[in-house]
Amino acid sequence: MKKILLFVSLLCTIGLQAAEINITPDSSLTDAIRKAREMRRLGKSTEVTINLGAGTYFLYEPLRLRPEDSGLKLVGKDAVISGGMKITGWKKQGKLLVADVPDFNGRPVDFRQLWVNGEKAVRARDVSDFEQMNRIRTYDKKNHILWVPRKAVEKIMKAPYAEMVLHEMWCTSNLRIKSITLQGDSAAIRFHNPEAKLQFEHPWPSPMTPDTKHPSPFYLTNAKELIDEPGEWNHDIKTHKLYYLPNKGETINEAVVPILETLVEFIGSAERPVRNITIEGITFSHTTWMRPSENGHVPLQAGMYLTEAYKLRPQIDRPNNRKLDNQGWLGRADAAVELRYTEDVNFKDCRFEHLGGSGLDYVIACRRGTTTNCTFRDIAMNGYVCGSFSPEGLETHLPYQPTDFREVCTQQEVSNCEFYNVTNEDWGCVAICAGYVSGINIEHNTIHDVSYTGISLGWGWNRDLVCMKDNKVHANLIYNYAQHMYDCAGIYTLGNQPGTLISENVVRDIAKPSYVHDPNHWFYLYTDEGSSNITLKDNWTPEEKFLKNANGPGNIWENNGPQVSDEIKNRAGIRNIKK
Repeated sequence: MKKILLFVSLLCTIGLQAAEINITPDSSLTDAIRKAREMRRLGKSTEVTINLGAGTYFLYEPLRLRPEDSGLKLVGKDAVISGGMKITGWKKQGKLLVADVPDFNGRPVDFRQLWVNGEKAVRARDVSDFEQMNRIRTYDKKNHILWVPRKAVEKIMKAPYAEMVLHEMWCTSNLRIKSITLQGDSAAIRFHNPEAKLQFEHPWPSPMTPDTKHPSPFYLTNAKELIDEPGEWNHDIKTHKLYYLPNKGETINEAVVPILETLVEFIGSAERPVRNITIEGITFSHTTWMRPSENGHVPLQAGMYLTEAYKLRPQIDRPNNRKLDNQGWLGRADAAVELRYTEDVNFKDCRFEHLGGSGLDYVIACRRGTTTNCTFRDIAMNGYVCGSFSPEGLETHLPYQPTDFREVCTQQEVSNCEFYNVTNEDWGCVAICAGYVSGINIEHNTIHDVSYTGISLGWGWNRDLVCMKDNKVHANLIYNYAQHMYDCAGIYTLGNQPGTLISENVVRDIAKPSYVHDPNHWFYLYTDEGSSNITLKDNWTPEEKFLKNANGPGNIWENNGPQVSDEIKNRAGIRNIKK
């Protein structure tokens, strides 16, 4: 049991009583939050700061901040809030190191990530170099069979829980393998449901078949038989054994597996939001996201996964829009920190790292709130997420204009932050992902080494008037993007967004993976379907490689390209840091 060590001091000023609670990793963070809540309720203090001492605060469930916690401040100095569990007792077994995975909180556990000595280890896969991925042969939609080369699957014929990660234009699917049937030099793979039905029925995005110039690549994972490179690992869920092939001369000083999917939840209501909370100097670390292991993962775009999808015949006529050939309903991955019904919740000098889902997510009904001077790195999915990406009950191509505008995330700001090595598992995710938002300010961030697009703004594939307006993307620096996927851009938009301004950004240095579906289909700036009433001005790019796809009216393009002044170019990215 954790000791409860709460040191409380009162700082009195004229007309104001402030309090500080000092805790260490041996303390209970949940109890400290409750103590602060009671101090305010009983009138002992109007402002309470909880100071987290250096070290790691391991959680057994998410912290929950409610309206009663409004006015709280959490400040850390070298403090880490972790959803992980340390693995010890490693023993040598041939070339491998093996450890038992203990139960957590009374239950066996599973996970999709492992960090050894502070670095993410590789979940064993059939290729170490993605340039060497195998390609699909035939995609049988009617019988739900994917045909691949026989040699690709021979190692995993007896693996009980093997998975395929399939490259599909602008997304990747995680598919749990149900069976493999060999036939000549080919193999027929069938998958479990629900992902099998989704995978073969949804039309977009789709895998590329050999009748194209670039058939879709794939890799196989989650099988002990695939451990053949240093740094790879596998967890046998039946025996609760964790296998790891160490690097040459490596000693495991610390190994952490993630247990929780979310570390902090802000839970308010429309009538009583969580207000005026500041989190400063804290690192959020060690989460997982288990849906791909339990239900597969078939996304539509930006990691938003399909719950139902199919092709339409005949197509739907949409006044003011081009015809629609598919239907889709979506879900959303968990994030380390999630906010619902909040006002003025701010993050400063924080780190979001070693995460198996997304990083920070303003989910619904959040007003204002800044994210400044933060670092987002080593994240499996999206870095920063904000706003709705169609409610679960709304078909995703329909316009979203809620009767209660309080549902819309408004006036958020993410500025002076760095994003790198995010989207490192779900390659179709992005660094900054804003959906149906109003008045968001995305300014002076540096984004690099991401799998797909840098900043995605808007949603809906629809030019009708919705709840989006007055958004700003200004002076961001984006480079080394599209590490794995094309049909992308440094900055990408969707939908009707009156008053939106994209200005003085720098986008350069796109990656050149050989296995993308169309090596020419990439852009610096990309206004996609329905993009309307957006001004793009003074953005520096090495050339005018832009796309305007099925746009609506009112877009203004002014002075974008290599002719933009050096003065503007040099201002982009994090301020006061040499680029």
